[in-house]
Amino acid sequence: RIVFPGSGRQWEDWKQASTFRSGNRIQTTKYTWLTFLPQNLFEQFHRLGNLYFFFLVVLSWFPQVEVFHREVTLLPLVVVLLASMIKDAIEDYRKHQYDKAINSSKTRVYDK
Repeated sequence: RIVFPGSGRQWEDWKQASTFRSGNRIQTTKYTWLTFLPQNLFEQFHRLGNLYFFFLVVLSWFPQVEVFHREVTLLPLVVVLLASMIKDAIEDYRKHQYDKAINSSKTRVYDK
């Protein structure tokens, strides 16, 4: 953070410094529209339980090892992933709304 006094001669320095900074906004969200699916799947498959069910799904595609039908093996993994994705999307949307409210709130600037 760079702080400049409110005098007129410092205006050029502030203008030059503000072009390199993105601003003073708060952003606590984890995802964007483009990165939600790949980043969420990446995080989901870091959990041991999801990797176990994924391993079972891969094994079920081989006829020699197939115990249940492929769809039956795939169902628990899809349900868990969808539930986790929906939960993460709702949490991230609420964070986005909160950030938007904080960033658009009025502030007081004290100056001599």
